[in-house]
Amino acid sequence: MSLEEFENTEDKRTKRYILMKSVMDFGMGILYIGVGVFIIFSKQLHFSNNFTDSTPAKIFAGLIIIYGAWRFYRGIKKDYFRER
Repeated sequence: MSLEEFENTEDKRTKRYILMKSVMDFGMGILYIGVGVFIIFSKQLHFSNNFTDSTPAKIFAGLIIIYGAWRFYRGIKKDYFRER
């Protein structure tokens, strides 16, 4: 079953589920991206400590920005019922 079949169906429960998952993916994507950007620019924001100044923190921030972008993309794509 493709997304078009689910969006065109009269099943309100399925539509609500797709909308809920999409909104959650948008929100979590923005949250992850925001935390990653905050860690990277923490020195410019005058929030420095031992963790945010380290190289592993910058690597971690890059990874969570990538993960946040993927969550945001998944919210746009809405491919929750893909056959595996």
